[in-house]
Amino acid sequence: MYKPRFKVVFSNERIISPSGLGIVGAMLAKSDFVKRCNRIPVDKKRSEPQIKNGDILLTYTGLLCQAKTPFEAVNEMKDDPEFYKEALGIVRSIPSAETLRQRMDDIGSSLRSQILQANVDMFRTHKVAPSGLPTGEVPLDIDVTPFDNSKTNKEGVSRTYKGFDGYAPIMAYIGTEGFLVNAELREGKQHCQKGTPRFLEETLHLSHELTDAPLLIRMDSGNDAKENLGILLEDGSWFIIKRNPRSKETKDEWLAKVKECCKDIRNPRDGKVVYVGSSWKDVEYVTNDGEVKTICMRIVYEVIERTIDKYGQILLTPDIELNTWWTNLGWSDDAVIDSYHAHGESEQYHSEIKTDMDVERLPSGKFETNELVLELALIAYNLLRMIGQESLRHKPDQKRRVKRRRIRTVIDNIIRCASHVTEHARERVMSLGRSNTWRFAFMQLWLRFAAA
Repeated sequence: MYKPRFKVVFSNERIISPSGLGIVGAMLAKSDFVKRCNRIPVDKKRSEPQIKNGDILLTYTGLLCQAKTPFEAVNEMKDDPEFYKEALGIVRSIPSAETLRQRMDDIGSSLRSQILQANVDMFRTHKVAPSGLPTGEVPLDIDVTPFDNSKTNKEGVSRTYKGFDGYAPIMAYIGTEGFLVNAELREGKQHCQKGTPRFLEETLHLSHELTDAPLLIRMDSGNDAKENLGILLEDGSWFIIKRNPRSKETKDEWLAKVKECCKDIRNPRDGKVVYVGSSWKDVEYVTNDGEVKTICMRIVYEVIERTIDKYGQILLTPDIELNTWWTNLGWSDDAVIDSYHAHGESEQYHSEIKTDMDVERLPSGKFETNELVLELALIAYNLLRMIGQESLRHKPDQKRRVKRRRIRTVIDNIIRCASHVTEHARERVMSLGRSNTWRFAFMQLWLRFAAA
């Protein structure tokens, strides 16, 4: 007969599972963002007016760092509120789920500029700079990613280009690490170019505050617009933007053209010919001052002609694939194409926000409240990314070299690192167990971000 090897009992010991919130709170405490939020007056007719806005935002940021977006998740802090108050730097008390929801509805999108600036200040405070490419440029990847919020009646939810109902936020990631420099929530039906010039200008301003290195902006074909080209040219940044063939351009015409002038012709297999090269075209744009300028722009092209498919089947008519990109770089054609393909890594960053942090299905029925949630997710994402990148220096034994720590790994092994909390000699002590192989990385992170 089976006999359990352990006996399960309750105790009064303070065993805290999300001990990593202590690191998060220490990182946030070094920013004056909370103080600025607290200066905003609170409607005294609301419940719990003594709870300041800073406590509300700190509480929800702590939830996001644990991959918890529902407002009701705050009830999990009620069993040991003193720890969460000390860890996150909350002054008054842990708000109830109802207070959290109401106050975030009140705040809405009114703190967008403060949150974006606080994000920049956080990088400066902790002396973290986005890394560049071997050529010296810092990549800035801008892309739209749909959030699936189907079967809901939330404000702003509509049909996205992916074929489901939801939102279509635009994200801007900087550096090879994929830090999030800007994010904007949009209705699902909104075209990706609508509002992008303003978003692009805002993102460039924030990016220049983060780094003095030249920027390399990479965007998809949905943002192929002369307004974007003009903004980037006037800013003096480098760029690679996927180009849409114009109405008068056909694949057959491009193929006939490159067969005449292309010098880089490749035959990777039987029945497949690849033409790679550069062309030039005048582009006219209007500056913010209303001045009309014309510049001769480089177009990198890749034209692929297939007469036999990859299975060996001979095609009755050739299959022609056309890819073109706008760029002002002086790199080789292959380098430009490879760099654009590296832009696809931003899909992994999207995935970490939507799945690892569980931000895809936004918690509120109000659009402006969900805007605030996404803006706080920007702060939480960068906190977790900073912790993950720093942990690479003190990682446990691994079989292969890791360049970037996934957000889910950071949450599971650092944020949810269990500790025994005690008080001794007027000090609160978090004791890490010897069975946790991440305890050394946790200690180094504490010394780097909290104790310094």
